[in-house]
Amino acid sequence: MAEILSQEEIEALLASLSSDGTETASPTTNRTSHNSGSQAKPSSPSGPLRREQRGPIAYEIYDFRRPDKFAKDQLRTLQMLHETFARLYASSLSAYLRVPVHVDLVSVEQVPYEEYIRSLSSSIINVFSMAPLAGQAILEVELNVILCMIDRLLGGPGSVVKSSSVLTDIEKALTDSIINRALKDFRTAWEGIAQFNPKRETMETQAQFVQIVPPNDVVVSILFEVKVGELRGAMSICIPYLLLKPITGKLSAQRWFSSSLRKNVGRHAPVLAQRIAKTHLTCAVRLGSAQMTVQQLLALKEGDIVTLNRKQNEEVEVLIGDKVKFRAQPGVRGKKLAIHITRVEPETDQETLLTHKSTSSRRSSKMKNAV
Repeated sequence: MAEILSQEEIEALLASLSSDGTETASPTTNRTSHNSGSQAKPSSPSGPLRREQRGPIAYEIYDFRRPDKFAKDQLRTLQMLHETFARLYASSLSAYLRVPVHVDLVSVEQVPYEEYIRSLSSSIINVFSMAPLAGQAILEVELNVILCMIDRLLGGPGSVVKSSSVLTDIEKALTDSIINRALKDFRTAWEGIAQFNPKRETMETQAQFVQIVPPNDVVVSILFEVKVGELRGAMSICIPYLLLKPITGKLSAQRWFSSSLRKNVGRHAPVLAQRIAKTHLTCAVRLGSAQMTVQQLLALKEGDIVTLNRKQNEEVEVLIGDKVKFRAQPGVRGKKLAIHITRVEPETDQETLLTHKSTSSRRSSKMKNAV
């Protein structure tokens, strides 16, 4: 039978927990037997009992001037999105510049807007909107990277050095084409999360003239490394938290994967069917075969008859590419030769035929080697 603590024992335990001393009353030592009928009284313990030592409390440093708006899972989703953007943009630039281009994601961080702006120097800053999302974002590319791409487009080696940050009209037009390709790939990478149409609003070369949000607002800074030939440079994207706030619930890796799978089911079927319908294939009819010597082949002239190993009423083989797909009867339609397809060649029979042919060729080669 379980023993019940008396009121004095309970009070002694509570006092030991609330006191800062090292001595506590042991319930097993101070408890008396209820069978003796005597009242339990707190007695001095046989030895001092030390309070259990607690380990160090885990904590994280939190800067109220830089509040965290995005969870770790949301940052991982942003990282995966922009890794996809980096691959798409690298492929697009490689085809556009006719030179290998590598775009690698370096980091994804949430920082105050003021800190992001202070980190920019000698860059082409493009402010773009993401309708229907309210707000603006920034796509920044270092000036030397842009000049290298422009020199490549104009037929140069990509080693232009320019002291001034002012672009000519031709350079601005080529810069627009480079940035528009980036925005197109940016929209494609984000299709699994949100549908928007990025549009470039302004282009600046001085960072202090670009104010899309207040200085203390949190933004996502995505940093890339761009390599064009032997030149390396930086590119970054700045997206304010207020712009992404309506879709933060969608910035989950699990939800992104599930939505991508649902979206891709049957999505490409009409496109594939349309492209396959326009595909040209070689269709040939094998009437038969005949064996003749080189002398007989050279002696052939117009009007000669070559006897084939196939009978007149026997089906001929219809080849699509290099595989037999149909059986047909030869004939004439009007003044043109034609065939009438009678049946589809079974896959099993075709595989058996190909296997038999390959086996026969291997056997004949072995016999020749043996001889």
